[in-house]
Amino acid sequence: MSQWQQQPGDRLTQNRILRWNSAGWILFGLLPPAVAVIDASPARRYWLLGLLALVALCHTVVLTRPDNPLLRPRTYLAVLALVLGATAYLLDGGAAFYVVSLPQFWLFTRTPRDAITLSGAAAALTVFGGTLDQGWSPQFLTGNAVFTVVAYAAGVGLGLWVHRFVGQSNELQEQLTTELATTQEELAAAYQRQGAAEERERLAREIHDTLAQGFASIVVLAEAARSATATDPARCAEQLTSIEQTARENLAEARVLVGSAPESGVAPGSLATTLRRTLDRFVQDTGLTVTAELPDTELSQRTRIALLRCTQESLANVRKHSGASTVGVVLTELAGGVELEITDDGCGFVVEESRGFGLDGMRRRLAELDGELAVTSSLGDGTRVLVTLPTHSQE
Repeated sequence: MSQWQQQPGDRLTQNRILRWNSAGWILFGLLPPAVAVIDASPARRYWLLGLLALVALCHTVVLTRPDNPLLRPRTYLAVLALVLGATAYLLDGGAAFYVVSLPQFWLFTRTPRDAITLSGAAAALTVFGGTLDQGWSPQFLTGNAVFTVVAYAAGVGLGLWVHRFVGQSNELQEQLTTELATTQEELAAAYQRQGAAEERERLAREIHDTLAQGFASIVVLAEAARSATATDPARCAEQLTSIEQTARENLAEARVLVGSAPESGVAPGSLATTLRRTLDRFVQDTGLTVTAELPDTELSQRTRIALLRCTQESLANVRKHSGASTVGVVLTELAGGVELEITDDGCGFVVEESRGFGLDGMRRRLAELDGELAVTSSLGDGTRVLVTLPTHSQE
């Protein structure tokens, strides 16, 4: 609609400016000429009131229907300029009416050139209208004419300054909007990368705790079965059965990881039952002595999975590194939490020098549930793994 409204600014503020300008124009622009013409001759009174009503109607239409094809803003401003000239003629001067109407030539035009041209035409008509009845008298030249010209010049200067200020503000706003959009895109990309990294880490941990451990067991069992083929066929058959069972479990875990099966690993129910089954398999595969204290404890699915994965990782480390003969597993229910202790009488290790993925994976898994992992070991004294999980992490 106007040079200001065409810019991507705050339309609420623009509409407020237009409403305040309209109220001021009606109060200080239309009403004074209407009051001043009351004592004039009937012809002048009717003509002026009719012109004021016409320009008020046009103003209302343009303000409420700016896209009306029958009355464009430029057409309205041309009508306003003619009414200003006619008012100056009928009232012997109309500089005050012109000054009050001057902001509209900037509010309802698209470019400063249009505003300068149309407001200049209105100024000329105002001066010309006043001279028709009074002529070029000294009183007129020092009054309405000079006041109109000065107002036009001041309006042009102020309008150009405001136009430049608004333009700079809009440029700054566009720049800030562009920078904000760029920042939002960068943040979205960063969140996406972070999410992908977290998902890769989760998958790596799950693969290490399930598939990798299962394949390691299969390799160990296959080597033992090959050695026992000729000397102990019965033992070889047991190990082949363990290989088959481990492979099936790995297949089930693989289906969980690719999303073609619901999350499993720990069947709903007692954690103690699942841990006993895991320990029985461990004894069957390794021949080690295992003692266990596993009371039935009600825990959430995520907590049961975390405790099972920590047990599997600890048993895998015992099998691969410790050289132990005895393993102890104790599950204890505490006030507000649960504790799992796994010990062995193996060769031990220096905890600070451990660089394996397993312990770090256990710590990260437990941290997601506000849990803690404590590993105590020294060379020749075995190893103690202590897992502590709060029950408030249950879902």
